[in-house]
Amino acid sequence: MGEPRRTILITGASAGIGAALARVCAARSHDLILTARREGPLKGLAEDLSARHGVVASVITADLAEPGAPVALVEAIAARGLRADGLINNAGFSRTTGFLSTEPDDHAAMIRVMLTAPVELSRLLLPGMVARGWGRVLNVASLAGQMPATGGDTLYGPIKSFLIKASQGLWLETQGTGVHVTALCPGYTYTEFHDVNGSREQVSSAYPAWMWMDAERVARIGWDAVEANRPRVTPGVMNNVLATLGGMLPDSLALKMVGGHARRLDRL
Repeated sequence: MGEPRRTILITGASAGIGAALARVCAARSHDLILTARREGPLKGLAEDLSARHGVVASVITADLAEPGAPVALVEAIAARGLRADGLINNAGFSRTTGFLSTEPDDHAAMIRVMLTAPVELSRLLLPGMVARGWGRVLNVASLAGQMPATGGDTLYGPIKSFLIKASQGLWLETQGTGVHVTALCPGYTYTEFHDVNGSREQVSSAYPAWMWMDAERVARIGWDAVEANRPRVTPGVMNNVLATLGGMLPDSLALKMVGGHARRLDRL
């Protein structure tokens, strides 16, 4: 008998790195469960991937900012007779208007989407992966999670730092089970992310083109890393240099570095 087909659940799959990861997984013959808030883009992506690669791509809409959404999503998956053999936690957004100028509801939504939902989905799905002896959990974090927090988008980096640390702990706990856990830490990547949070003009003018990576390359690096069971991967030479500097510099110098970053983006 051949290797059984695997099904990968991807949150935030409608665009950007999430959609790129869906394309990478489909090209490697994995079936997909695609979820995000917008049904239209998900359906278009699912139809394209099914036609190109012959995979089954199911669409389930969910707003992970809603309390109880992870449980409802897992119940919806089971109700369709599906199961998630892998999980890619990609859903996320940021607010760059400053901590005191951002509504508390927006802060709460960020925490639920990018911190609470990955934890809940992992807790709900990992037992089945461990029992079956195969699983993949890829948490899309950020280079920002390896640096001091910047002003303007104050909660974003700390949330991503939590995701990296949680991934490392899960990586240790799942050794020998057949489950692989990896934190993917992209730097600047060409996606719709900066259009959504209104920072496209600032970030495009603040940093040279050679610092940017395309979503497809980031997705390939991320999936290769989780297949190899690496606890963390940061795509790009310059991003690794910056992450190393962020970890080695004294706090005073590191804060000056990220403060300069925030000023270039008009966030301080």
